[in-house]
Amino acid sequence: MKGWSGRSGLAKVDLYTRGTVHLIVWVGVLGLTLLLMARPVREDGQLVLVLAASLLAIAQGVLCGRLARHAMDAYLGQGQVPRRLVPWAAAVTAATTSAVVVLATTVDLTGLLPTMLAAALTPFLTVHCLLVRNRTTALIQLVVLVVVCAMVWLTGRTADQALFAVVTPGFLNGWLAFTARASMWMLAVMWELREARDVQARLAVAEERLRFGRDLHDVMGRNLAVIALKSELAVQLARRGRPEAVDQMAEVQIIAQDSQREVRDVVRGYREADLSVELEGARGVLAAAGITCSVRSGDAELPAGIQSALGWVVREATTNVLRHGDARRCTISLRTADDTALLVVENDGAAEAAAGTPGSGLAGLRERLSAVDGTLEAGPARGGRFRLTASVPLGQRTGQDMEEAV
Repeated sequence: MKGWSGRSGLAKVDLYTRGTVHLIVWVGVLGLTLLLMARPVREDGQLVLVLAASLLAIAQGVLCGRLARHAMDAYLGQGQVPRRLVPWAAAVTAATTSAVVVLATTVDLTGLLPTMLAAALTPFLTVHCLLVRNRTTALIQLVVLVVVCAMVWLTGRTADQALFAVVTPGFLNGWLAFTARASMWMLAVMWELREARDVQARLAVAEERLRFGRDLHDVMGRNLAVIALKSELAVQLARRGRPEAVDQMAEVQIIAQDSQREVRDVVRGYREADLSVELEGARGVLAAAGITCSVRSGDAELPAGIQSALGWVVREATTNVLRHGDARRCTISLRTADDTALLVVENDGAAEAAAGTPGSGLAGLRERLSAVDGTLEAGPARGGRFRLTASVPLGQRTGQDMEEAV
């Protein structure tokens, strides 16, 4: 068992709250027992009644203490209350209260009866309020006070005396029930906040895993496609005895080494796509695959965050052109209009494949663009072409804001 100093702040509050509820239960039990033992008795019957009431009070403390533990667990959603425990605790409480009322007819309890009745009712009513709603608690306490008032009146006391006897128990038990309920409510809120923080931490881990998977896909997708293309070309050249096969395999080796470096960057979390590098890379890769590629980027100067996001779009679009269909021409245009950066990638192949299977790549691009308030549209265009359009509003966001978003 951990000591006080070894517990977390929430664990300390939990222990303090539970200990307070148990303390209320046993203060009522011990207070009633001491008051019973302190009264002078002159007859054996009175002594038996005092001992019986004391034993009932102790039994009530044991049952209500156990009920308190289960009730607090149930309130926090950490357990359930045994079905028979509540009626047993209620029965012993009723017996203890009845014993006090009967004892008041044989022993002089002048001035002490309200306090003793409050002590007899405190353990059960304080704990039971955690098991029912507030309105039900108020109704139960009212019914109990009416019954006790009637019992006191039936012992021969006047109506004023009977009413006075339940005033103290009414106020005291109402206040204790409110205190216990409010304390457990605050404890429950703290546990919910703790669970929410744990969920937030797990979501952060899940988001980081998704980021890693997305970056790995974006980094390796195009490189693997190029490696496959150049390897196939090298095989064909080698079969024909052409010396260019060695050059193609040398390029494959360079691409593989670059891929290793980029994967390490992804793992470290430092990977960003450079838009100008990606545009030139797309032109070179597509040209090597026999696809005529024209790039029109203009002189637009974009924030670093937007350049990185659009760089990933160029990389993924190039990968899709290589992977799907048999495109012969591809155009990449970048321009700014109405405070919006527009990147359009269009090719004359892969219309059906790309439209039918968007894949995880486009989903990852949409996530990247959403971080800078951008959008992505992909689908068939006129003339049997396929068009991918990424738009990012320039707005008034600073370059630093864009970098943090990406």
